[in-house]
Amino acid sequence: MMSEIVVLSGSPSESSRSESVLKFIGSLLIEEGFSVTHISIRDLSKDVLFNGEFNSPTVKDVTKLIQEAEGVIVGSPVYKSSYSGMLKTLLDILPQDVLEDTPVLPLMTGGSSSHLLALEYALKPLLASLKGLNLKGVYLEDFQIDKTKINNPIIHTKALERLTKQVAYFTKIINSKQTNILL
Repeated sequence: MMSEIVVLSGSPSESSRSESVLKFIGSLLIEEGFSVTHISIRDLSKDVLFNGEFNSPTVKDVTKLIQEAEGVIVGSPVYKSSYSGMLKTLLDILPQDVLEDTPVLPLMTGGSSSHLLALEYALKPLLASLKGLNLKGVYLEDFQIDKTKINNPIIHTKALERLTKQVAYFTKIINSKQTNILL
């Protein structure tokens, strides 16, 4: 079964701001007619991740979903000026070209604007090393997100505009990629 969009959450917390924004993006994509598969690092066995079991059935399933996706969204909270260690552990055991020629929308959330560069200097290079086609990406500060709001957790107007603009650009790229395949 092919998933058009894979949303990969690198947050170890189920109730994180990153998680709530990723779920919101998934709902926007579903409204646009895309099928969305949400994968969280919490869905994978800690033993599989810790032991680097790249041949485990779970890791093979995640690999297949990502490789068959038309686009991937990868989100993580900022920890120590970088993405979560759990996300890095998962990405380390996936094939080196798992994102080859795939549009990737990176997303990070953090406590202040001082962590903004974590998107540029940590997450985007990691995704590029997996051969992903990085979009500009979105960094949101904690005060811009109310994770208790289910339908739309982004309470800051400009942040919501930036996010929806990037999601629209992401879907435009995917739609044009699909059109080129049909031609």
